[in-house]
Amino acid sequence: MKSTKQILYTALAVLAFTGCKSIANISVPTGSTVAISATAKQMPLTDDESQNWQHLDLLKDSIPGMSVEKAYAFLTGKKGTIVVVGVIDSGTDLTHEDLTTNAWINPKEIAGNGIDDDKNGFIDDINGWNFLGSIYIENSELSRIIANPSIVDAATAERAKTAFDIKVKEAEMNKERYGQMLAAVSNADKTIKTHLNKTAYTKEDVLAITSTEETIAQSAAVAGQMYSFGLSSLQQAIDELTGLVETADGLLSATATQNNYRTVLGDNENTMEITIYGDNKVGNTIKSEAHGSHVSGIIGAVRNNEVGMNGVANNVKIMAVRAVPDGDEYDKDVALAIRYAVDNGAKVLNTSFGKGYSPKKEWVWDAIKYAASKDVLIVNAAGNDGKNIDEELTFPNDSKDLKTEISDNVITIGAMSEYYNENLPANFSNYGKINVDVFAPGVQIYSTTPENEYQKFSGTSMAAPSTAGVAALVRSYYPKLTASQVKHILMNSGTLITFDVIKPGSQSRENPTGEKVPFTDLSVSGRVVNAYNALLMADKMVNGK
Repeated sequence: MKSTKQILYTALAVLAFTGCKSIANISVPTGSTVAISATAKQMPLTDDESQNWQHLDLLKDSIPGMSVEKAYAFLTGKKGTIVVVGVIDSGTDLTHEDLTTNAWINPKEIAGNGIDDDKNGFIDDINGWNFLGSIYIENSELSRIIANPSIVDAATAERAKTAFDIKVKEAEMNKERYGQMLAAVSNADKTIKTHLNKTAYTKEDVLAITSTEETIAQSAAVAGQMYSFGLSSLQQAIDELTGLVETADGLLSATATQNNYRTVLGDNENTMEITIYGDNKVGNTIKSEAHGSHVSGIIGAVRNNEVGMNGVANNVKIMAVRAVPDGDEYDKDVALAIRYAVDNGAKVLNTSFGKGYSPKKEWVWDAIKYAASKDVLIVNAAGNDGKNIDEELTFPNDSKDLKTEISDNVITIGAMSEYYNENLPANFSNYGKINVDVFAPGVQIYSTTPENEYQKFSGTSMAAPSTAGVAALVRSYYPKLTASQVKHILMNSGTLITFDVIKPGSQSRENPTGEKVPFTDLSVSGRVVNAYNALLMADKMVNGK
């Protein structure tokens, strides 16, 4: 016969289990259908605002940020749990002054002993895993298909051939256009350095130039144009233009279809015979490999440490999974990276990458479904082509037919700017009433880059980690909510935008004003992510308040 104490323990256990299950079964509220009445900021952003605009509040600051500071005021006195976020990306500098405290450390692995202590197959995977080994540059998926059409079906091979022919023509024009721009910017840089008698100069130095000498005035004008594009220096412009010229030149010289960078791994990307390769070196291989570090800072740069900037999430650990080279990622690497992060405790994954072809997409879909089975949310960047991805393919995605989701654990993010007007959506952002779920800040986002530096980058690559940070925040303070529930909280609690905006990708030389469409036509939710609203909705679901 059971004792009274045993019966009490059993009853409490059943009650706890039932309570947990009941929260997991609660439907996510649909959210307010009333748009906020707010006035857009008229003055240019201050330096502080420009480095933090994505955290600001529309009503308080007239800037359509995610109300992150307001969210933390709501969280005062509440305790959260640590959430591991897997950043599947390029190399991540986890030694950065603003990231190192929040780096994930494998608790079951002993650093540097050359032994697979936790028996997961990966030796000394202290902060994550590097599926690329020493690879930095890679081919585009299009080039791989042109080199070996047998890796895809006949229809895809034909589509790739047509697209490649178009790209060759574009590369011819780009090489000439970007080459001319590179020459102009390089000459301007040399002229300004000579005029200022400085080897390094600031934007303020350039704007203060008053010389009427034609060469100097023209150089200052070139620099001003680069600054207006959002570039922080002429050196950044030179680096980016050099890359564009090299990309065009590589395509024209056909080197992109000839180099086999993957031989260093000893792996065949078209089979799953080998699933463990690469090494534990998750950092950047060169300083300019900054994408993963930037994404990680947006999510989880240490908050309020009086260094650099604040990430969105506080109780977070960043797991670095290096799988995205300078070029297109392999489906095999992506699929295994997802599985690695899931198996090692990540509850949110950030996938800020994409491409137009995916020969082994089934492997990625299986990995997504595996993540769903382990209650892991994947936050995916929509892409930067200014196109409707309800109609044009982009990968990775969570739908085989662009209509029906394979699982409910992927949230796809478009990018928005700080302008609360017709320019709200970023002009480069992909969109889709079916396949883009919500928008988030992704224009000129200030974050960490290698060697304790900071830069502003733009892209849906920045919008995804902005959202992943909010997801981690919700999962930290309301851990009983499922990945699916968190996804729909982020969508349904977002700030509803009811005015017309310029459709991304619609502006051109022939149509400089672009096409106006309702913002609600650009995504499933018609909203932009709001951390404060998300926490309020989560709190109501869990605590009934």
